[in-house]
Amino acid sequence: MKAVVLAAGEGSRLRPLTNRRPKPMLPVGNKPLLESVIESIAAAGVDEIVLVVGYHRERIQTYFGDGRRWNVDITYAVQEKQLGTGHALLQAEPYIGSDFIAMNGDRYIEPSAVETLIDDHRQTGAAGLATTRVETPSRFGVIERDKQTVTDIIEKPIPGTTTSEQINAGVYVFGPDIFAAIRQTESRGELALTRTLRNYVEDHPLRAIPYDGLWGDVSHPWDLLWLNGYVLDKQDSITEADTARTAHVASSAVVHDDVMMGEDVTVRAGAVVCRGTSLGENATVCANAVVEDAVVFPDATIEPGAVVRDCIVGANATIGPNTTVEGGVTDVTLDETVHHDVTFGGLIGDNARIGGNVTVLPGAIVGDGVTVESGTTVRERIEDGAVVRRG
Repeated sequence: MKAVVLAAGEGSRLRPLTNRRPKPMLPVGNKPLLESVIESIAAAGVDEIVLVVGYHRERIQTYFGDGRRWNVDITYAVQEKQLGTGHALLQAEPYIGSDFIAMNGDRYIEPSAVETLIDDHRQTGAAGLATTRVETPSRFGVIERDKQTVTDIIEKPIPGTTTSEQINAGVYVFGPDIFAAIRQTESRGELALTRTLRNYVEDHPLRAIPYDGLWGDVSHPWDLLWLNGYVLDKQDSITEADTARTAHVASSAVVHDDVMMGEDVTVRAGAVVCRGTSLGENATVCANAVVEDAVVFPDATIEPGAVVRDCIVGANATIGPNTTVEGGVTDVTLDETVHHDVTFGGLIGDNARIGGNVTVLPGAIVGDGVTVESGTTVRERIEDGAVVRRG
């Protein structure tokens, strides 16, 4: 059985993180989300994968190549325009001649999600999708079912309008007939796979297969922080062998458990790196700085005395000396929607330069290439390339 992985999307709500990279390449535990998907597929015994790529596809193709490193054979199908998940799946049709697994490339799953669907399909021959429980099902596609048969998929329902706690986990098993069903689906711009499935279940059996393993979706910047911390916390162990062979940690620095360090990371004297933090390759945490619950991209620098909490620091960004990203719970507005009580200290874009003694208030989003002069206070959103001056 082959697997089709949909990895063509951008993730506009995650900008500026997705200005230069597709959403599936965002790091969780210093590993692209898509890599975790590939590893789960391989661990489930599937060794032929069709990757549907589009937005910044060169980042994916350069990283994964032919798949040999993961003991799989990767073929690429290209979605030239991002016209929805249903349209993306259609691009894989020339490479599929029998039943197959399909899944989103931007969600964190474990191998059991794939294994369970394959086992059920072998026993029943029916199409199916994995379902899981989350705290806020109204953010996702809620599954209505009769025993194990899917009767409806309700995208982002109004809270209280459905009693189901099961959502679509984005992992499917289909026969080739799904492609004809997609082509028959009316489209108003983007064609979502779930729209096809709402029609499909009217005259085809679609089984709901419960999955209770680790599952994570990154729709908003703070989701990346949460998932990174959760994955690190669930690691069986993060040993010195995992991180320390090429890391340079001063003897007086403190690096707590549940910290992942990439190659050539430097942690200088007196610095403290607390739990839930990933430091990308060549990142530097300077003397007496404090970093906690953070995702620090490669080549970023956190200068002496800075305090960075609940924060995403983009590639090659600099947090100046004695600057504070205080972290904590706040309200954040994205795309004119107010998200209440999220734990989010802020996001610093790629190549941004934050001066010394700057205060970054909770929820601030600083764009790529922004310059923030020393002594200023940063709040809300700063657009790419802006210069923020004091006074």
